[in-house]
Amino acid sequence: TVMSLRDEISERLQTLQPISLQITDDSALHAGHQGNGGGGHFTLQITSSHFCGKSLIMRHRLVYQALAERMPHQIHALSIHAVATDELPNA
Repeated sequence: TVMSLRDEISERLQTLQPISLQITDDSALHAGHQGNGGGGHFTLQITSSHFCGKSLIMRHRLVYQALAERMPHQIHALSIHAVATDELPNA
């Protein structure tokens, strides 16, 4: 079976051992926008212990590294909400 891009993103992000991961495909909202070369637009909410003690830039870098082979062609735009497990209210 052919894996959807959303499933592939999820699989690639398992390297960060997320305790929660939500991927929203926003591509339909951006269809026909200037500069959209056909890649997908995604919103990503990920919580991982790998983000503890790391700046927002470092967190985003970890996510981009996991998805590097898919950017920028299959993944055109990515909105990342990266939360460290030690930032959760009940941590």
